[in-house]
Amino acid sequence: MSTKSFVLSAEEVARLNEEYLNKSPEEILQLAFEKVENIAFACSFGAEDVAIVDMIVKIKPDAKIFYLDTDLLFAETYEVRDRILEKYSANLIKYSPLLTLEEQSDRHGAELWKSDPNGCCGIRKVEPLQRALGELDAWITGIRREQSPTRAEAGVVELDTKFNLIKFNPIVMWSDKQVWDYITANDVPYNKMHDQGYPSIGCTHCTRSVKPGEDPRAGRWAGHEKTECGLHQ
Repeated sequence: MSTKSFVLSAEEVARLNEEYLNKSPEEILQLAFEKVENIAFACSFGAEDVAIVDMIVKIKPDAKIFYLDTDLLFAETYEVRDRILEKYSANLIKYSPLLTLEEQSDRHGAELWKSDPNGCCGIRKVEPLQRALGELDAWITGIRREQSPTRAEAGVVELDTKFNLIKFNPIVMWSDKQVWDYITANDVPYNKMHDQGYPSIGCTHCTRSVKPGEDPRAGRWAGHEKTECGLHQ
């Protein structure tokens, strides 16, 4: 893990978090690009992230946007990726696991996502993210407080001590309705699985639809004591 210093002090992060907590996502993104030059947006092509892509390209068209291709994404996810590229010509960069699915099976056993979902996420998501973030000073995410108890205290600006970066969460205070109102108002391409009971979409083997009244992330790693892939603390 890198030992590089944070580009913003803890005191400044705390001040900015308080000052910008109720600012618009666009204002928070402006702040992010003004404060940190070496920054990128991590895009999963979920509803939150496609909304942020729309905002980013209007503010900084050449901003770096990357995604993690686990080789296990839904066809619908690749479809929305292609539609995003077609509409925005975004500066989109792919990061893939170091192991193919066949190599992973040979080393760790078949269907690792069943026997050790944390290990599978570590190989196919966390390690590629570490490479993506390795040369950055800050990253932008689409997490929201409303998504899960583990995200309920997230700030708009944070010291990400896991990856040793500054982290900006421009829609952290938004409701689900605000996300969809933005998508509708701006005609943003989105994953059609969201219309079929999938509020949170990950890999094919570890995502199911969510029943009415269930936690929005109940469809991720169903049957396991796991609600996060390890990208966010």
